[in-house]
Amino acid sequence: MRHRKNILPKTNYRELLLLLLRRRKRLKITGRSMLPLLQPGTEILIDPHAYYKSPPRIDDIVVTTHPHDSQLTIVKRITAIDPQGKCFLTGDNLVASKDSRHWGTVSSQDIIGKVTSCFS
Repeated sequence: MRHRKNILPKTNYRELLLLLLRRRKRLKITGRSMLPLLQPGTEILIDPHAYYKSPPRIDDIVVTTHPHDSQLTIVKRITAIDPQGKCFLTGDNLVASKDSRHWGTVSSQDIIGKVTSCFS
């Protein structure tokens, strides 16, 4: 079994500058599916351009819209990628997470961005 990264970099001056330049987006975690890494109330920055030049990778933490509710934005970890580029997404808190085990894979084109850092 792969060892998951349980550390997400804290937001630094570079990330804040990219936010001001609109190269990052800021989101707030509301659910418990990514515990213990992302607590409810934690604010994260995402890079919406992360996958323009390179494909998603296993262990990336990503933001996408829920496959059954386009109004809902979710944060999950990529745990597998099939040959067609579809991503299997799971929450770190497997007991509390509704993820690809329930609704299947997500196309890499449907990924909104990669989580780059969090505010403490």
